[in-house]
Amino acid sequence: MPKATIYPPGDKMIKAIKEYSEELSVQGEGEQNRILQKIILKYDLSPKECTFMEKNFKK
Repeated sequence: MPKATIYPPGDKMIKAIKEYSEELSVQGEGEQNRILQKIILKYDLSPKECTFMEKNFKK
């Protein structure tokens, strides 16, 4: 049985990327790693999703 989440499949990644972009524009690139960790925890991203976020957005 698939793991139940409060977000439809794929929806949490869209929300995570959107929020990451918004936070980055407000706080600046100096906070990039902290923002990324906050988003990963907030959206309870899977290891595969974490790898994607880190690969594409971490400095």
